[in-house]
Amino acid sequence: MAVSDNLVVAVDVGSGSARAAVVDGGGHILGRGAQVILLNRPVTDHAEHSSTDIWLAVCTAVRRAVAGSKVQPARIRGIGFDATCSLVLLDATGAPASVSTSGEDRWNVVMWADHRAVAEADEITHLGHRVLEYVGGVMSPEMEIPKLLWLKRHLPRQWPRYARAFDLADFLVWRASGNVAISACTVTCKWTFLNHETIGWQRDFLAAVGLDDLPQRAALPDKVAQLGGTAGLLSTTAAAELGLTTDCHVGVGIIDAHAGGLGVLGGVDWGTLDRRVALIAGTSTCHMAVSAKPRSIPGVWGPYYGAMMPGLWLNEGGQSATGSLLEHILDWHAEGRALGGDRHGVVTARIEALLAEQGPRFAAGLMVLPDFHGNRSPLADPQARGVIHGLGMASGPDSLAELYYATALGIVFGTRHILDAMNRAGYAVDTLHLTGGHVANPLLVRLYADATGCNVVLPAEPDGVLVGTAALAAAACGLYPSLAASAGAMARSGREVAPDASLARVLDARYRAFLIMHEQRQHLDELLHQAV
Repeated sequence: MAVSDNLVVAVDVGSGSARAAVVDGGGHILGRGAQVILLNRPVTDHAEHSSTDIWLAVCTAVRRAVAGSKVQPARIRGIGFDATCSLVLLDATGAPASVSTSGEDRWNVVMWADHRAVAEADEITHLGHRVLEYVGGVMSPEMEIPKLLWLKRHLPRQWPRYARAFDLADFLVWRASGNVAISACTVTCKWTFLNHETIGWQRDFLAAVGLDDLPQRAALPDKVAQLGGTAGLLSTTAAAELGLTTDCHVGVGIIDAHAGGLGVLGGVDWGTLDRRVALIAGTSTCHMAVSAKPRSIPGVWGPYYGAMMPGLWLNEGGQSATGSLLEHILDWHAEGRALGGDRHGVVTARIEALLAEQGPRFAAGLMVLPDFHGNRSPLADPQARGVIHGLGMASGPDSLAELYYATALGIVFGTRHILDAMNRAGYAVDTLHLTGGHVANPLLVRLYADATGCNVVLPAEPDGVLVGTAALAAAACGLYPSLAASAGAMARSGREVAPDASLARVLDARYRAFLIMHEQRQHLDELLHQAV
């Protein structure tokens, strides 16, 4: 039987929805489904989900995808899960245990974007433990250890209730199979597990930060599951809920950005990976670079061994707010709030017309630092904030077009800033493999090429995240002999966009101004903090 006759399901749980797809062995998506998930924001910088709501959304999305594909569930041999790096807490019965200041047990997931643990992250950074060598030298509040420390300190009545903690992808695998298969991806990237060492958990580190009881509270296993493996078959209950069969293998889970990296880089010549970065760009943007040898890059997460592609080291740069920042700009500006439906399409069409009229003079005096939700990379400063230079008194539609364009350019310059740090450490990046929501924004696609000077490769199947997760499922169920083989067959490249060399001089000058703005912002922050 041809591999295309065997099918898998890929499930992606993002910031606002669960999505699912039925995928064949060639990486073609045959049917899709989606369902929104709930978000709770009880306090500034707190963001919470419900694992019960997420699982119900996953089941709805899978059923819709299977219905849309018009295939029989018995043909589906494997299912894979990716998710945001959000933290799930359960009690001894496996029921949700609250992570919320509200005390409601249904809110038992700390969302990846939750920044409640900034102080704890700073404290951990100042300890200087060697695990920091594998997270870019700085602990991020978006990682799980500072969040767990915050929970222990600030929710003391809840802490004794916790009996299991999962990264969201690992929770979904457990919920689907009934088996614990903690992924090398999740714990290496977000929990300070050292996947390249014989003893991965550093107990002295956990004790030093005040989490010596975490192995008990989180039920941390000594061994983790490597990507491409199986966690077992769907349980009877989960199969019924998902509308699948118990002959379906459950793949080891993966973080969503890492699935996207696998889904766009898995099919290239692995000998050229030093020249390539995967951009998984939607609400936020992750910059995934892999190498045969470890590279420590200040402000860039990693090096992580085997956390995305087997046998390779991963460096992960990131921007916490990109697509969400453009949404914020539209919400912020009176003209943006009045646009109605396809706001991004309307604004980008106007920008294209103004660029055609004005060329490089368009919005020439307007610059935006996009760090409205902190700078994840390469500055590793969650307290950083955005800056807008060059505002005038105009308030009409074209002022929105200028601000949107300057923000989009600032986002892309943020990517260039990360690429510079990677290249100084030994990479030689000249090609960006782009997937996620930004692929649907032609202005961003064009800017990624022109403002970085890199070729931009778009995936043949637009959703690289789902393709990467499907590759995990295909390896888990034996459709291919290894993850490298399944990703090589299923991750296919499509259209390529080359940079416009005629714009290099102007955009290089604006990028130099962007770097100067960072320096000025840092000086101003120092002065303002001294005054308090």
